[in-house]
Amino acid sequence: MSKKSALPTLYYVLAVVGLLATWYYNVQYFMNGGGLGPSEFFGAAFANPLTTSITIDVYFTAFVFSVWVLNDSKRIAIKLPWLYVVLCFCVGLAISLPLYLAAREKGSLKDKANA
Repeated sequence: MSKKSALPTLYYVLAVVGLLATWYYNVQYFMNGGGLGPSEFFGAAFANPLTTSITIDVYFTAFVFSVWVLNDSKRIAIKLPWLYVVLCFCVGLAISLPLYLAAREKGSLKDKANA
């Protein structure tokens, strides 16, 4: 008999929290006239040293996450790894990372149950 982990549920909850916490501010940005044009978007993202640091940190981490997902997903047979990469850059790392970890944990639980 396999023991069910609470981790996937925790990761799903964290993905929802990440979605709400980040997109609250994204919606404010758009409602205040912000746009996705490269000069406008990156102008806001690199507006001062603090936002520049945070932007570089998040984009670099998102890139490292993407490399890891594409490699890790082959090793442990996660389906649709590109979906997590696209989600990361189109919606947010705060959502895609916990969703990937949930999928990974669920796959790990299946493997243990089949062993």
